[in-house]
Amino acid sequence: MAPAEQKVKEIKQSFRLQMDGSVAQAMRDKGLDYHLNWGVTLPRLREMADEIRAEYAAEGADRTVTPEGGDSSSPLYSLSLTLWKENVRECKILATMLMPASEILPEVVDIWMEQTHTLEIAEQAAFNLYQHLPYAADKAYQWLASPLPLTQTCGYHVLCRLFMQGCEPNERGISEFIDQALTALQADDVPLRKAAMNAMIRFADLSLMHHRLAASALKTIGMTVDF
Repeated sequence: MAPAEQKVKEIKQSFRLQMDGSVAQAMRDKGLDYHLNWGVTLPRLREMADEIRAEYAAEGADRTVTPEGGDSSSPLYSLSLTLWKENVRECKILATMLMPASEILPEVVDIWMEQTHTLEIAEQAAFNLYQHLPYAADKAYQWLASPLPLTQTCGYHVLCRLFMQGCEPNERGISEFIDQALTALQADDVPLRKAAMNAMIRFADLSLMHHRLAASALKTIGMTVDF
């Protein structure tokens, strides 16, 4: 099997063949300005992720030893880390699609979040990876308390997905979520407000009790929502 660096080189070469200038320009027009953006569509990136996973499975790549000192990690983990280091839109999205959620450590997730500068990457990371982390809820609540709107937005996206899966927060989690969401819903940042409202709606869907809690909380800031 080719080393992660060689595989990333091959992947980047494939992006050139799939370049879509109109898609890249449309992203720039919407404010999604990346250092390098080939305009490869998300469906195609998902196909590539499936192809890479199948290739690694066919080669029998279960575990490999990291050079730092003996801890084992999968080749997909190494590939994902290498992809993420590239300042390229498609590489970062592929990294979130390929990273095994059971292997990435919380401190690495924090680094990825700190290095996330666009809404698209935050949304893709939340959907492809962060919602599947064994510590997803803890990380999401941590992000809600961040002073950075993009980090908060990512936290709400993760909680939204967890609520959709039927994950109910405990009493402390409910209080923390509602308090933070009410603040976010009054923020100037539009993506943050939208993410907070979507999470509030999914929270209300959990049960009649959660519905009543959400409705009552929203009324305190003068909002009435037909869930």
